[in-house]
Amino acid sequence: MFLTITTTGSADRPATDLGFLLHKHPDKAQRFSTSQGTAHVFYPEADAQRCTAALLLEVDPIALVRKSRGKGRGGAPDSALGQYVNDRPYAASSLLAVALRTVFASAMKGQCTARPELVAQALPLRIEVPVLPARGGPELVDKLFRPLGWTVRAEPVPLDETFPEWGDSRYVRLVLEGECRLAEALRHLYVLLPVLDDAKHYWVAPDEVDKLLRAGEGWLESHPEQRVIVGRYLARRWSLTRQAMERLELERLAESDDAAAEELDNAVDEEADTEEKPVPLAVRRREAILAVLRSARAARVLDLGCGPGQLIGALLKEGQFTEIVGVDVSMRALHEARRRLRLDRMSERQSERVRLVQGSLAYTDGRLKGYDAAVLSEVVEHVDPARLPALEYAVFGSARPGTVVVTTPNVEYNVRWESLPAGRVRHADHRFEWTREEFRQWAHGVAARHGYEVSFGPVGPDDPEVGPPTQLAHFRRAGDDSSGPEGRANSWQGRAPDGSGSSRECRGPDGGGSSREDRESEGSGSVREDRAPEGVSSTAGSSASMRGKEVAA
Repeated sequence: MFLTITTTGSADRPATDLGFLLHKHPDKAQRFSTSQGTAHVFYPEADAQRCTAALLLEVDPIALVRKSRGKGRGGAPDSALGQYVNDRPYAASSLLAVALRTVFASAMKGQCTARPELVAQALPLRIEVPVLPARGGPELVDKLFRPLGWTVRAEPVPLDETFPEWGDSRYVRLVLEGECRLAEALRHLYVLLPVLDDAKHYWVAPDEVDKLLRAGEGWLESHPEQRVIVGRYLARRWSLTRQAMERLELERLAESDDAAAEELDNAVDEEADTEEKPVPLAVRRREAILAVLRSARAARVLDLGCGPGQLIGALLKEGQFTEIVGVDVSMRALHEARRRLRLDRMSERQSERVRLVQGSLAYTDGRLKGYDAAVLSEVVEHVDPARLPALEYAVFGSARPGTVVVTTPNVEYNVRWESLPAGRVRHADHRFEWTREEFRQWAHGVAARHGYEVSFGPVGPDDPEVGPPTQLAHFRRAGDDSSGPEGRANSWQGRAPDGSGSSRECRGPDGGGSSREDRESEGSGSVREDRAPEGVSSTAGSSASMRGKEVAA
């Protein structure tokens, strides 16, 4: 894709001053690496009367596919039709906008150390973009650029000049002419190129609001097509769009009152607001689990029944945890965990720390052996009591991590939930909820059968009459001083007894277990109907290991 910026000059003000503003010498051809290819800057013409700077972006289609895969909302739409053959390398889009910001960063900020007086000067500019996707046609191009003082010429590009009856494509050849500060012109392009394309090659995160407002400072708050610009730039993420529109309205009001925006937005004195907000029980639960894992010096952790991945997200924030494996029977939950964790947008180093695996806790799985710690957070209550011995043996008898953390609701505390009818469990999928004594009896039995020591702790406010809302058991393998990293085997080399490495049905010491016919939990769906998402391993079999919804305190 290609873009040129041309200015004219005189003997008193040579056109080659453009090189000072762009921080690129007219006598040199320069190249810059970008995340999706290589950007070249050169000057086809450069003298006192006329100077043209050209930006040529060579897009690597392989890198584009690898880094844009799974971007979801806001991803390049044509990539869905042909990952390697599409218009992205040729048509001006967010790729070119990012290259402008990368290559001309100082110019866009209005910085020129060598000739600072040039920054404030309006230059006669001519900007040409040979191929620009225009979703909305030439009319929208005119509506976006003309209010900014540009003379606009947007010529539709025919689908095929040999067959004029086919009509025009959605692309235009854009020529802008006008007098403008170079920094303003670059910011106009940076915002409006992806707006016209109506797509972005990267995930639109909350920080995009700040980028938009910085680039739109001085013109976006009064633009007649403000709502279109904001909505498209933020890939129609309505929460971000609403936030940006509110901030723009505040800027407009501040400008009309000749005041700073901070002076108007002072209805709440954050320093005086000392009211304590209750910490959600789900947050307290994760904090309690993290405290146990830290004290155990665990580095490689299993989140069994990981659900949508909230605990995995918390583990990823701490460098102590070098390998995190999330296991769940539900492919829907694993898809959701992958989306929430943004695995496809993580750095390579970060993504290497986490793995999502489909598996059942009612069956032994050699892949789960050799880990420092395992977490069963709000899982056991989703398992039929008759199948608990199978889960017990799969975790404590087969996988045998050094530390196991189990949390489960305390049914005695249910009387404190005003919205919970008497006799009801907290979640419709709960097969049971234990009292404190019942939980202790089960945990002591598990520890005795499998060579563990166990201690207990409260999660949430510990009511003197009914105890805490959540109860926690910390199992430590007997004889282990710590679950540190010394002398551990690679868990991914574990194999089933038959040497296949696949999951098989397991039975607890009392012969408990589950048959192939009943291993589908109510409401979990058929695993065979789901395909594992990229980066998610799958195993045969399923059970009710999926974590239930967390109850906020």
